[in-house]
Amino acid sequence: MKFTKMHGLGNDYVYVNCMSQEIENPSQVVKFVSDRHFGVGSDGLVLILPSKIADFRMRMFNSDGSEAEMCGNAIRCVGKYVYDNGMTDKTTIKIETLAGIKTLEMTVEKGKVALVKVDMGEPILDPRSIPVKSEKERFISEPVAVDGEVYKVTCVSMGNPHAVTYVDDVSSFPLEVVGPRMETHELYPRKINAEFVQVIDRNTLKMRVWERGAGETLACGTGACAVLVASVLNGVSERKATVKLPGGDLIIEWDEKDGHVYMTGPAVKVFDGEIEI
Repeated sequence: MKFTKMHGLGNDYVYVNCMSQEIENPSQVVKFVSDRHFGVGSDGLVLILPSKIADFRMRMFNSDGSEAEMCGNAIRCVGKYVYDNGMTDKTTIKIETLAGIKTLEMTVEKGKVALVKVDMGEPILDPRSIPVKSEKERFISEPVAVDGEVYKVTCVSMGNPHAVTYVDDVSSFPLEVVGPRMETHELYPRKINAEFVQVIDRNTLKMRVWERGAGETLACGTGACAVLVASVLNGVSERKATVKLPGGDLIIEWDEKDGHVYMTGPAVKVFDGEIEI
């Protein structure tokens, strides 16, 4: 299997061009290639496929074999991959995902994509659609008990589900303990991505994430978008802010006119390779 290792702010995936090769049983393949000791090492596997309704289609698999609806860091890298490899000459393209069609605007420097702005669409706030087991119209700063500790949680879907919690010091927060408990809490029928956020100021948010099916990662694009939306709803940030993640910064904006969330950040190629599967 020929592949390319890429990352968005350290959120790394193995990318496979499925225009020229076919991957059978990707849910099993991802477990092997993601292994950081015996495989390539990554947070998951991304397949780049043809689409009948967009320029390209993306499928994304977590390291545990589960398929995710969307990944903000991964889709930026898909844009870089198809442009840098001459699969398109357009700097604005549409990518089909399980969370719908996303539009990418790419900034090219010296013939290569350096930054990608993604139209992530409108956030989903209806609990039943996120999904969250709640009869409320929105799930904003609601108490959720984890191991006897009560957290105020705001839930948002950006095509995949997120639970946002504010903490005083995100660096020292016991994410490895609380994260998996939040991910698998009975409130969330399809599990959830859990973000823990420290408000630096109204234009700066610092977060860590426990990703559904992958554990802690260095960055999560959809998570950063969910954090910005939750922060606006909770009145702690402006509609545009820098979201600081362990792997770097993303600029997130929730546009007041069209209601869409826009994410801007880098995409980086690490290396090409070939592995037997």
